[in-house]
Order: sequence, then C-alpha cells, then structure tokens
Amino acid sequence: MAVGAIDVHQHLWPAELVEALRVRGHPPYLRGWTLHTDGEAPYDVAPDDHDVDARVALDREAGTVLACVSLSAPLGIESLPDASVLLDAWHAGAQALPEHFRAWASVTTSDPDLPALTTRLAAEAFVGLQLPATALLTPAAWEAAGPVLTVAARAGKPLLVHPGPARATADVPGWWPAVVDYVGQLQAAWWAWQAVDGRALLPGLRVVFGAAAGLAPVHHERHVIRGGSERPIDPDLYVDSSGYGPRALDAVVRVLGIDALVLGSDRPYADPLAELFGDAATHAVRITNPARLLGLTAHRTDERGTRP
Repeated sequence: MAVGAIDVHQHLWPAELVEALRVRGHPPYLRGWTLHTDGEAPYDVAPDDHDVDARVALDREAGTVLACVSLSAPLGIESLPDASVLLDAWHAGAQALPEHFRAWASVTTSDPDLPALTTRLAAEAFVGLQLPATALLTPAAWEAAGPVLTVAARAGKPLLVHPGPARATADVPGWWPAVVDYVGQLQAAWWAWQAVDGRALLPGLRVVFGAAAGLAPVHHERHVIRGGSERPIDPDLYVDSSGYGPRALDAVVRVLGIDALVLGSDRPYADPLAELFGDAATHAVRITNPARLLGLTAHRTDERGTRP
C-alpha cells in the first residue's frame, strides 16, 4: 500500500452542518441521525462516520495523508431557495477542520455568489469547486455554468462533478439511486462536456468526475460509431475511483490511460482503493495523479495518445 495518498473524494459532516440540518422542517433535514430527503428513503446516518478524530485515524491506517471532503450533493442543498444557510454552515465547518482535510467549495445553482467563491478558493482550506452533475446535464448547462467555472479556473483550482439528487421513485430497492440515478447523471454530464467541447470553453480548468464518470468513458467507441468525433486524451480531465473495483477501472484506464485516474473513496460509504495494477499504477492513482489534479505539484502535460 502506497503511503502518502491523497483521497480527493470523501464526505464528512461538520457539526455546523449537522445542526443546520436538524433545525429544518422540510427536506433535506435530520431528526436525530436519520436523514430525510425528497428522492430517497430515510437513511440512518452512523454518527461515528462523521467523527473527525475517527476519520483521521482511519485515513492514517489506509496511508492517506490528505482527504478532500465535499458537501453531499445528493441532498440537493445547492438548489434550495434557502441554500445559503446550509452552505454557510458547510463552509464554516469545513474550513475549521484539521489540516488533514481540505474541502470542496459549493455554490447555489441558481444565483451563485461569485465574489464569495473567489474569496473561498483563495483560501488554502478549499481545494476546488464542487457542482452537482444535475447542474451540468446538457451542453447548454455547461455554458450557463461558465461564469462560476471561470472563477475556479482563474483560481487555479479544479472542479469536482458529483452526483446530485435522485428522482423520487416508488417501489425500488435502496441501492437504486446510487446504481441508476447517480450513474445516469454522471454519464450525461460527461457527454455534455464532450458535446460542448468543454476544453475549448474552459481551457484552464482541471475537471474530475466522481465515480469514474459513471463509466461514461467506456462508451467512447459507441460514441464514435454513432457519429461522434474522436479527440485526443485531455490531460486536464480526470475521473476518480469511487464506487468501482478493478474490472471497471481497468476498462476506464484502457480508454483514458492511467494518468486520468485519481483516488476517490467516497468514504464513509466505501474504503479507499489500496492497490491497482501493481506498484507503479498504484502510486500514480493514489499519489501522483491526485497531486497533479489539485495543483499540489507542477502541473505536467502528458501525451497520452488518443482513445482506441
């Protein structure tokens, strides 16, 4: 196991956010430690999952030296009329976390406060910007998000595309939102980026999609067969490893190359990837690639060829 790993995708609710969720009378809200949302069944949160000291200890056991925590976008906070209350609680709590952590900043999707985001991204505590995939489902949505994404690009900090709220669906098992809704959202956001030519739109922005972009890259052959154009690999476009194992990640790496894959565990919902394809690949996924994504080392433009 490579020591010194950077986990770009974790979740940890600071006390400020927990208390803000508990005083709400409509979704999303907490009653005790039971989470209520619009699109999913009530979920019993394990309090220890959001204990800061316990998380640091777990990370140290896994060889993780830096954990980047993000707001739980499936809660739908970013699109609420009163989003600013919860977002302020999130940012205040996240900024107060120990140095082991960095946080992804979040904004409202309807009227983002660009000056506030600029200030936050200037702080070392915030590693980049997170947007829910539900805000980026079409080429037009990427274009509409241009002003807020430009703030991140100018700050030299990346974007994390995370699954957003699931649709309310009756008579489905508990795993349905994560396996169906989240995957579909990420795939749509990935293809919308391709369709709008996101690199031309935002030439300086590094982007990482959670959960291997719902395996969207594996469908590039179908994209070409159906009339899409082949493009070179984008060295500033990444996917994280959360939610998948070696078989799925092998398929993604065959399309994008090993340099595009970064460690993202989605902890506390899963453990971080400890090994993948041998020592060299493991070191790249757990250490080198996340550092490059986050701008923690001199950014290197790699020639990774084109997709097969």
